[in-house]
Amino acid sequence: MRKIIKHREIVEDSWIELRAAEGEDAAALTVPAGKVIVPLATWQAQADALTARRAAGEIGVWFASDERAETLQGELDKFAVVAVDFPKFTDGRGMSTAYNLRMRLGYKGELRAIGDVLRDQLFSMSRVGFNAYATRQDRSIEDALKGLTDFSETYSASVDQQVPLFRRHARGVPAETLEIGAGI
Repeated sequence: MRKIIKHREIVEDSWIELRAAEGEDAAALTVPAGKVIVPLATWQAQADALTARRAAGEIGVWFASDERAETLQGELDKFAVVAVDFPKFTDGRGMSTAYNLRMRLGYKGELRAIGDVLRDQLFSMSRVGFNAYATRQDRSIEDALKGLTDFSETYSASVDQQVPLFRRHARGVPAETLEIGAGI
């Protein structure tokens, strides 16, 4: 069974990622039994048939890097897992998707990074709201886990820390009394 990082621990993954082969229509994929994370196109085409399985916690959905999470606004919390695909290491669009899922759409459940996920990305991924990571299988998951603790402090505000560093450490003045830019 594959292992993933979830809530900063290495755990067994009980989910299957369903992917279309090249040239195959994602909307027409057969969804196997068990816990399955399906592409957005599969969900949209087969929602009527998969709704009961979603209610039972057996269906998750994943977004490609060029798909918008707003597509499922109002439905997201009904999925046991929402995943965002990183087709290659250099494609960071999934970071924006994760941020939007957490901050704009209010998603509270498991948010998983899938695809070309490497140690170097994990700290930044955690900042925008990911709490689970299906790292590349050709790399050490134990080493990847260390990527979540690469830095002890952050400067900018994000999902994990909504107050920037200058507001948190402004010469002993309580942050709530500062104006934006004070203490720089």
